Amino acid sequence: MSQSDPADVFRVEAQELLDQIEQSLLDLENRPGDADLVAQVFRAMHTLKGSGAMFGFEALAAFAHTCESAFDRVRKGEVRATPELVSAVLGTLDHLRALVQGEEDGTGTALLAAVDAAMTGAGGVGCAKSSSEARWTIRFRLSRDSLVNGTRPLPLLDELRELGICEVTALTDEIPPLDSVNPTECYLGWEINLLTSQPKSAIEEVFLFVSDEAALTIEPHSEKIENEKTEKATTATPAEKATETKSGPSGAIRVPAERLDELMNRVGELVIAQSRLKQISATLSDANLHSVAEEIERLASELRDSMMSVRMVPISQLFGRFRRLVHDLARETGKTIDFETSGETTELDKTVIERLADPLIHLIRNAADHGLETPEVRRASGKNETGRVMLSARQAGAEVIISVSDDGRGIDLSRVRAKAEKNGLITAGATLSDSETLQLIFQPGFSTTEQVTNLSGRGVGMDVVKRTIEGLRGTVDISSKPGQGSEVDLRIPLTLAIIDGLLVRVGQGRFVIPLSSVEECVELTTEQDLRSKGRSFLTLRDQLVPFIRLRELFASRSGPDQYQKIVVVSTGTDRVGLVVDQILGDHQTVIKPLSRFHAGIETFSGATILGDGGVALILDIPHLVAAGQQEEERLRAAI
Repeated sequence: MSQSDPADVFRVEAQELLDQIEQSLLDLENRPGDADLVAQVFRAMHTLKGSGAMFGFEALAAFAHTCESAFDRVRKGEVRATPELVSAVLGTLDHLRALVQGEEDGTGTALLAAVDAAMTGAGGVGCAKSSSEARWTIRFRLSRDSLVNGTRPLPLLDELRELGICEVTALTDEIPPLDSVNPTECYLGWEINLLTSQPKSAIEEVFLFVSDEAALTIEPHSEKIENEKTEKATTATPAEKATETKSGPSGAIRVPAERLDELMNRVGELVIAQSRLKQISATLSDANLHSVAEEIERLASELRDSMMSVRMVPISQLFGRFRRLVHDLARETGKTIDFETSGETTELDKTVIERLADPLIHLIRNAADHGLETPEVRRASGKNETGRVMLSARQAGAEVIISVSDDGRGIDLSRVRAKAEKNGLITAGATLSDSETLQLIFQPGFSTTEQVTNLSGRGVGMDVVKRTIEGLRGTVDISSKPGQGSEVDLRIPLTLAIIDGLLVRVGQGRFVIPLSSVEECVELTTEQDLRSKGRSFLTLRDQLVPFIRLRELFASRSGPDQYQKIVVVSTGTDRVGLVVDQILGDHQTVIKPLSRFHAGIETFSGATILGDGGVALILDIPHLVAAGQQEEERLRAAI
């Protein structure tokens, strides 16, 4: 089993600490007198500094120290947690994230100056005016016979840790070959990087009783930094903290994401093997084999459900990132924005959550920049000066619906239509419903804004939203009311790994339709087929539903079955029928990506392996529905 790099473990932990600091700072803006929040920021920054120093992230530790000092003074009541100070510390978090990744963006000095100025304005003195802590480099090597004489190096290192923040490096250059090692002799030396407020004499006292038998040098580090006590908790390594987590009350264990992916692949292979066993048992009249096949099917199904639940993570991990985004947007646009979230406990597959970040950033930016009016305009129209942006999530069957809404001006349909006509997306005078008009804003390069800002206006964001969501086999719905705001609903499948599918046959080929998209199945009689030639419409409960003959789409050379079937599928409010030769039944579908050569084929979203070893392509329902709707518009225009 592979071992994790300790630095990577620290990076994961540092990211969690920075997220925690960010959330606490954003809360502190609204509750500046909350001592618990101040203490949370201080503790998290303190831990970040200590752990960073332990793992060699010196620049990070030094930078975090300044922010920590600022909040130590807030904690002691020497300065106030003003919005300027909170904002200045918030501004340092991106720099700290860069330092965690080992990158230096060159903004550190300016950010520290901003924190310093904010502290001065908050009734205190800047961090740079306090300076009594120093960094020391200590090297010592005990005599070879020190262990025999009862001298132990570990208590010396522990005493140094009590003086300040220690980074200890073992010197192994004098260790002889293994066959020459005398286990009673000490071959190791140590180099310690110590950050402390204690004088040099305090360090020398640590070695008071071994100075005669040790080679010892104590040299000051050139960089002086500010005073701060070291708490024992900060010296705990991420590995130690991970161990604590394992034995903690929650019983949670941190598992690398790639191991979950590997385990999911194994479950997928098991599902395929189980499907083969089921197919073989169906061809044989062996009762024992039937019994075993059913038992394996039950176990595989339970294992699949358990594995899927392991991969599900609460969407709060994603929502928490956007509080900072809205905070920054409010400052950039000069608007007062109230950001509300709900449904944070809703769970989604971790892969899906990772891919939702960019679309939601674009939607929230658009809501803040385009949707919400300025305070003056809102006041003049009788609204509260504070605009609202709402982000919510809820589960509906096998989907999760994520909504981004605002109470702004709404989308001007006449401007959208005029822009679409100007860009040639629709013909002048074309008849479009409100829903169809709103869908135009997802066209690449489409924007009704005349002025491009650094936030929006290039017509890229909504195109990214639509492409990303459709790539997740989801759909996008949008609604808007003039003067009341807009709402965008993203419908996302719970997982992208294994889905329930409907296996169908078209000619000699087999295809999978995601079961979550299927509304109903009806028979297409020969009489109906002949009657609908050239129109491709089906009447279902007094409603016309366009349908696509998959035989024609896939250029199948064999003749159609006598009793063809129509599988009616939908995406949101749009429906289309897919004409197939035979419905073979339900199928647990392990989704495999298409090769790079086939990835550009929009009709298919992936492939799966069947029980007999054959391959079935998975139909891309949003694309087929869009194609059916276009065909419907073309035929209506021709009437």
